[in-house]
Amino acid sequence: MERPRHILVIRLSAMGDVAMMVPVLKAFTEKYPDVKLTLLTRRFFAPLFEEIPNVEVFDAEVKGRHKGIAGLYKLSSELLDLKIDAVADLHNVLRSNILKLFFKLKGLPARQIDKGRREKSALTRSKNKVFRQLKSTHQRYADVFGKLGYPLDLASIELLKKQELPQKVMQITEEPTGKWIGVAPFAQHASKAYPEDLMKEVLQELQKEENLKILLFGGGPVETGKLAAWESEFPNVISVAGKLMFKEELALISNLDLMISMDSGNGHLAANYAVPVITLWGLTHPYTGFAPFRQPPTNFLLPDLEKYPAIPTSIYGKDIPEGYEEVMRSIPPQRVVQRIMEVLEQN
Repeated sequence: MERPRHILVIRLSAMGDVAMMVPVLKAFTEKYPDVKLTLLTRRFFAPLFEEIPNVEVFDAEVKGRHKGIAGLYKLSSELLDLKIDAVADLHNVLRSNILKLFFKLKGLPARQIDKGRREKSALTRSKNKVFRQLKSTHQRYADVFGKLGYPLDLASIELLKKQELPQKVMQITEEPTGKWIGVAPFAQHASKAYPEDLMKEVLQELQKEENLKILLFGGGPVETGKLAAWESEFPNVISVAGKLMFKEELALISNLDLMISMDSGNGHLAANYAVPVITLWGLTHPYTGFAPFRQPPTNFLLPDLEKYPAIPTSIYGKDIPEGYEEVMRSIPPQRVVQRIMEVLEQN
């Protein structure tokens, strides 16, 4: 197969999975600067890729004009008009598979991600569990480009650089003095979120440190309300939830000295800027391949695996097995604070 010159890259959601493409696409454009990439994803995610040359975001309006089979056929026609000559499917879901069928009828080569479903099933099953580190999602993405004739080495890639703080961010945070810690205490599923009372204990301990500013990240009205209450409760805490555009939030994240995140999107956003990320894991586990890019295992805070040997019980932490409702409580707040101080001292 002749190497394509204009590749359609498909990854529609979710934020963490989309964010994990950043180092891969950056590695690609640096090694192959004469190849154009059109990224099919939600327009909301476009700011993630603004610093990467040769990547153009095409908005997938899957709830609007691209909805259903007819909408996907229309989308395929719009994409073909861009003169794409190959497809890298980094999502491998029903929508992307239907699109690939339309492209196949036009003779376009397509390669898709191997999600490693069998080995992930072996890792998450309760009996005869095969407990080992699986290939990272970043590498699984890179492998798709290798199948198209463009091998990638992610080891040497330079990550995104710190951005200038927008005026709106400066109005909220004031002057950037001392150390800035981002805290993203929520996750899509409850099993991946650190209990709120324990997170408040962490914040209480951090009040004792001088020259620390804690910035709270979250989304949605319920989370925004909770974080606003925490901001009122703790003097050196500022909630940015609901106050910034996504592009402004990324600029702020790029200026952090440390991000505290669950197994969720904010950890990946920070890692893309080489910000140290401490992740708190519940029913999931870094072995599944979803750890933030280039973060050391010492930054992965895990539950008591002797007490909860079935972890990881799933890839995404959606279901909570009986007896595993309180796994996060086996990560003491003191341990979280200790690791925070260690990372701040190292950096």
